Amino acid sequence: MSEAILKISDLKVNYGGIEAVKGVSFDVPEGEIVTLIGANGAGKSSTLRAIAGLVKPAGGKVEFKGEDITGKDPTSIVTKGITLVPEGRKIFPDLTVLENLRIGAYLRNDDLTDDLNWVYDLFPRLKERSWQAGGTLSGGEQQMLAVGRALMSRPKIIMMDEPSLGLAPIIVRGIFDIIKEINNRGVTVLLIEQNANMALKTAHAGYVLETGRITMSGTGAELLADEKVKAAYLGT
Repeated sequence: MSEAILKISDLKVNYGGIEAVKGVSFDVPEGEIVTLIGANGAGKSSTLRAIAGLVKPAGGKVEFKGEDITGKDPTSIVTKGITLVPEGRKIFPDLTVLENLRIGAYLRNDDLTDDLNWVYDLFPRLKERSWQAGGTLSGGEQQMLAVGRALMSRPKIIMMDEPSLGLAPIIVRGIFDIIKEINNRGVTVLLIEQNANMALKTAHAGYVLETGRITMSGTGAELLADEKVKAAYLGT
């Protein structure tokens, strides 16, 4: 296993008096795909939001490449090489595809040509629609745009929050193929996903979250074969 690029230790996230994340610890090895699976309300999104600087942890530590980044602001987090593809895509509907992609690189002041070409290689549909308003794209195309926008910051690790949500099965397969391709290009992936079957087939390692705590961990294959995981998340 590679050295951890991201290390989460005893992370706690509260919303008012509600404990959403109750002391979660896990590592994300560099160059791998790691998935967090669990039911709605398990604490998956809160974990990603705390890593991304969108909520302040109530306790614990987030380390990136050995540096303590706990509670830093989102701009600092992106600058260090961590990006988040949020649930619901959150693209700018009135801006063109190209403008959305350029916003993903707003902290950069170098040439974007190579990165735009990479995104267009991954998502030829976006190149065809580069001058089209983001809000006129289909759901699958908007998800492609959200991923492409995140890649424009040249992340070392990309975090994805429910990338398959609301998409047709054929589009979902395409999204997971893209996740593998992004990883093959050297980008580490931290994925949270309700489609546990696809997530565990894609990931090198996985963790099961239940009511704010990690209850199981293993390789993707180990969790796929586990009877408890099958019963709870795979519908078998």
